[in-house]
Amino acid sequence: MSQESRDELSGTVSRARRNTLSDLLSRSAARYSGRRALVFQDEAITYAEFEARVCQVSRLFAEDGLGHGSRIAILSRNSLDFVVAAFATARIGSTLVPINYMLTVDDVAYITHHAKVNALLAPLDLAPQLEEGFMRESGAANTAAETSRSDAPRYLLQTEEAAAVLSSMWKPLRSAHALSDQPFDSAVAGTDVAQILYTSGTESRPKGVMLTHDNLIAEYVSCIVDGEMESRDVAVHALPLYHSAQLNCFLGPSVYLGGTGIILEQAAPSAILETIETHGVTQLFCPPTVWIALLRHPDFEKRDLTSLRKCYYGAAIMPMEVLKELMTKLPQAEFWNFYGQTEVAPLATVLKPEDQLRKLGSAGLPALNVETRIVDDNGDEVAPGEVGEIVHRTAHAMLGYLDDPERTEQAFSDGWFHSGDLGVRDEEGYITVIDRKKDMIKTGGINVASREVEEAIYQYPGVSEVAVIGVPDSYWIEAVTAVVVAKPGVTLTPDELEVHCRDVLAKFKVPKHIVIADTLPRNPSGKILKRDLREAYKGLA
Repeated sequence: MSQESRDELSGTVSRARRNTLSDLLSRSAARYSGRRALVFQDEAITYAEFEARVCQVSRLFAEDGLGHGSRIAILSRNSLDFVVAAFATARIGSTLVPINYMLTVDDVAYITHHAKVNALLAPLDLAPQLEEGFMRESGAANTAAETSRSDAPRYLLQTEEAAAVLSSMWKPLRSAHALSDQPFDSAVAGTDVAQILYTSGTESRPKGVMLTHDNLIAEYVSCIVDGEMESRDVAVHALPLYHSAQLNCFLGPSVYLGGTGIILEQAAPSAILETIETHGVTQLFCPPTVWIALLRHPDFEKRDLTSLRKCYYGAAIMPMEVLKELMTKLPQAEFWNFYGQTEVAPLATVLKPEDQLRKLGSAGLPALNVETRIVDDNGDEVAPGEVGEIVHRTAHAMLGYLDDPERTEQAFSDGWFHSGDLGVRDEEGYITVIDRKKDMIKTGGINVASREVEEAIYQYPGVSEVAVIGVPDSYWIEAVTAVVVAKPGVTLTPDELEVHCRDVLAKFKVPKHIVIADTLPRNPSGKILKRDLREAYKGLA
């Protein structure tokens, strides 16, 4: 057999063995063609219609010169078009680059230039922000590059009418509905990069996390098995789809299984509660801040939430007192803690329903396709009960950071992915996250875990939320500082909270400063922005 014939055979075999994000949808459409796939506002589509729309949008992208190796930026709230565009991007072999719509134009400019995106997707109201960032000069004179950006395809989401937005290049994504909905195929491999997701950039410029189709599908399997997800589940997708948790722990697995997804534009508590009742929702993911907002909302006690059977939390540490309250008020539901980070697509460990109270506060055991250790600064595994860094080996792990080999090498030192989180493993192998390395407070030469202080303050009646940080101090170097939000109608004072802390914490862990605040700053993914709190209260000492 000639080399040319061997190459042709290899390609034929690879095509038959292919398993990409696009293939997951095609299989679900074949199995459940008439099943409701997605609902957004007043629009609902079946799996057959979902598949047809992806084929149409794939043709539109291809006609505009997009294909294998292209990078398509999307700056948008959750929508039906967001999901269709994401799967069409996968089908043509392009890479999706989701961008947080709350970022500044400077941040958008950095990401679009760093990712070298070739096309833009945004709704009408956010298109100017994406356009401005995309067209902003990168700092190096390059007329050819500027011209290329001017010609890049631009698509408006959730509108069927063309609208001139800063340039005549913008056209509605739904113009694709005039194209053929027959199957669209292209040469895509599991090793191709499907998504570039940018980290929040708490330490420096955001890093571009490259996730392949293989990474994501391995992670979907872990989510499905360990999260006990089923094709009959009805899930709410309320948290931002630009974030790996909602996109890859819940939306992707739901499509894989042929489940039904109810898309909400934003995570408004009233809308989530109404949706659960109206659609008989069985599955809901929220970070702790959103679960707290649901609990405190007046509709929580009024809505029929009995359909809700599977509740997931993650993206931040759940206060134990809040979890107990949720389990009491939703007795028919079971709870899972999904822990991980974007670089592992993002699932790493799972605490299952049977362990929620037995291992209260734990992040659980490694997920199905994950191996996890706790190591010291030399990379040696520490004994149970000793604090160390959490590291993973897994097919979930990213390909690397885009154009950043040095940080990639640091992240994968010793052949393990280093999470940057501190944790401890008990005798049964269950992992408890102590803190982010950067959130550990070193006061008077002694380490204090901010989470431990937060958990102590949550025990006090009337506390709704708390964040503990270290602020500069001339004597202590870092002073333990608590920023506390009271429950509605409750008045709290720093003095009473200090007395409580002295009763339940070692003296060196008691906050030197306690601030009563109306709210805590957080990003759209629900994570409390401790860097903002450190900046706001750095002058307390």
